[in-house]
Amino acid sequence: MDRLLAWCSQRNVPLDQVSPWLIGEYLGALTARDGQPLSKPTRKLHLAALRHFFDHLVVRHAVPLNPAASVRGPRHSVIEGRTPALSVAQARQLLARIDTRSLVGLRDRAVIGVLIYTAVRVGAVAKLRRRDFFTDGRQWLFRFDEKGGKERVIPARHDLEGFIGDYLAVVGDASPAEPLFVTLRRGGDANKADPMHGGDILRMVKRRLRRANLPADTLSCHSFRATTITNLLEQGVPLEDVQHLAGHADPRTTRLYDRRRRDVTRNIVERISI
Repeated sequence: MDRLLAWCSQRNVPLDQVSPWLIGEYLGALTARDGQPLSKPTRKLHLAALRHFFDHLVVRHAVPLNPAASVRGPRHSVIEGRTPALSVAQARQLLARIDTRSLVGLRDRAVIGVLIYTAVRVGAVAKLRRRDFFTDGRQWLFRFDEKGGKERVIPARHDLEGFIGDYLAVVGDASPAEPLFVTLRRGGDANKADPMHGGDILRMVKRRLRRANLPADTLSCHSFRATTITNLLEQGVPLEDVQHLAGHADPRTTRLYDRRRRDVTRNIVERISI
């Protein structure tokens, strides 16, 4: 919001006099550090932030109306997401290259297993507590606190259940409120009160990718999400079931993670008989 406040100050416009027209002018004038105009997706993010900011001011009775509410963002349509995915062979190679003779290896395999076999975002994995891995008497399940405050329960497949069990058997008992995945001291001892944050998990994933001779520069935690979604769709799992697993409100969002289209496109162009 600092950029908006500075922009208004330069024009001597108080916040309660900001109009939709001024919001549109501000968005159109935004530039990156190199002086180039911001991309459409970035301007849409700015607009969303402005709407949230002025909503807060309306609630506090600082301004009468939200001037950003009626402003239309730039049209931007995405057919396929840009998140790179691993192949099935690469994902198996990554898991197989983790040395599980130490607590670090057991923890890292369990974390990566959750990312692969549940397709959840890394932020939800970082929020897991001991009580969020539980059994209903028939199977073991995860309770995830997802983006937007959504709570979802996803079963643990048999090998992932084993990954978690092996890790917990070594890390030891803790209270239900303690983090499921914890940081480790240099000696390998677990700091049971200190959870792995999203940044910690990302650095661990990058390290494991490099050790497995996989492209760590391009792959990330989100790549596992794209990998799992693509794999399920390749096997003929209905889109609505994959959408439910991914926690998407719109099936079009699920399709953005589908990397099958690249293969289909290559297959088509190779058939051109010129």
